[in-house]
Amino acid sequence: MCGRYAITTAPEAIRQLFGYLEQPNFPPRYNVAPTQPVPIVRMVEGKRQLALVRWGLIPAWVKDPRGFSLVINARGESVLDKPAFRNAMKYRRCLFPADGFYEWKREGERKRPYFVRLKSGQPMAFAGLWESWMGPNGEEMETAAIVTTAASRSIAHIHDRMPVIVPPEAFDFWLDPKVDAEMATAGIQPAKDALIEAYEVSSAVNRTANDTPALIEPLTEPEIAQAVPAPAPKRVKKEKETKDDGQASLF
Repeated sequence: MCGRYAITTAPEAIRQLFGYLEQPNFPPRYNVAPTQPVPIVRMVEGKRQLALVRWGLIPAWVKDPRGFSLVINARGESVLDKPAFRNAMKYRRCLFPADGFYEWKREGERKRPYFVRLKSGQPMAFAGLWESWMGPNGEEMETAAIVTTAASRSIAHIHDRMPVIVPPEAFDFWLDPKVDAEMATAGIQPAKDALIEAYEVSSAVNRTANDTPALIEPLTEPEIAQAVPAPAPKRVKKEKETKDDGQASLF
């Protein structure tokens, strides 16, 4: 899954990569969390458009969002079947600009955060779906979810899911609603192992209030050693006391 990510590249560089006309001036964000406003790129009247939406998709048929579970991820294997995603997959596919995402590795009762990014250091695009919801009083809200798939082998030891990373040459293929939804699912696959890397980062990312460059800095070897709990001491099995029968022993 993907529950946190970062978008830190300068807005102009993002604009050039994704090819939209808008010129927003958004600050770098190192700890993007669900329900927050996030930038997406979508196709509108044949042109790419940047829009701010809420991270957490609400299907158009939902009557009261307060009673609908927060949907931040859409499993790629079921986007054509689930009512929450079916229409968006057909008509409202989008891209989430990002510089990397966080994932947590469970070890017993603890979870250790890792940051996953492209080895090139370049920004990336997550496959996404967006929806427009209108309430009974005319209120409107645009929302989106990140499409996920099985994790690449190189990071599967951290978590078994990851966002679908769309390469620049496939942006139009994913965004164009003229591309059949079933055909578009061909792009739902793990990233190539050679393209991505992961490293352990500070547990400070666990708090959504933290949003600094330090969150994406790799832990040093001493910090990693300190973060790993010491193994529990092995229990020494006591030998049973034997009653002295007065006979000498060779052992």
